Amino acid sequence: MSIINDYPHAELSHQTRERLMRASTASLHTLLHKRGLKNTYIQNVGRMNDDRVKMVGQAYTLRYIPAREDLDVVAAFRDPEHPQRLAVESVPPGRVLVSDCRQDASAASAGSILLTRLQVRECAGFVSDAGVRDSEHAEAMAMPVFCTKPSAPTNLTKHHAVDIQQPVGCGGVPVYPGDVLVGDGDGVIVVPLELADEIAEEASGMEAFEAYVLEKVNAGAAVIGLYPPNEQAQEEYRAYLRQQETRD
Repeated sequence: MSIINDYPHAELSHQTRERLMRASTASLHTLLHKRGLKNTYIQNVGRMNDDRVKMVGQAYTLRYIPAREDLDVVAAFRDPEHPQRLAVESVPPGRVLVSDCRQDASAASAGSILLTRLQVRECAGFVSDAGVRDSEHAEAMAMPVFCTKPSAPTNLTKHHAVDIQQPVGCGGVPVYPGDVLVGDGDGVIVVPLELADEIAEEASGMEAFEAYVLEKVNAGAAVIGLYPPNEQAQEEYRAYLRQQETRD
């Protein structure tokens, strides 16, 4: 029997969501690292989608333990309370379904039918530290799909779903229900919800500065003294911003 915990958490604001949509996972990791949070990058999980989709959403968690042959038979899916099926049908729109499969990608954690159901239900994304079957279908989806690799075996061969909306570990990173997951071409970062607003705001400034730095480097500037900036570089950047404001 699955356990669904109505884990208390606030809703991510529209402004913060939009800011995170424009932030790279690399920048977010740096900002979290500065705050002492070093284990926020989900290991060995990448984006499957062919298109460059970006993912931002709060976590809705599903936890697995190792499968056992007498319990994990195909007939188990007929149970309307099967935790995997129940998670797919209960995850709210705009949330990311996060599957903790103990970093075992020798079997899938979802396939085309369940992923399509999540997309129809307007899920913000799917993240798993296991495999995904029907990978060609997943690659073509509009909903962001992040996993370890394609994997044909059904989840029943290795994974037994046990509970929903409990703290989990995905790719070696703790994920609490309501945490904010941001995914792009570099992978997935987990941002604690209580830090999301300030991280998103700071990321906006960081992204703008790094765009300025890239422009300077493309023009031939050396990185020493520019990135990170010394006092002269900071003053030049402030002058650049004032110039941009005047143009606007």
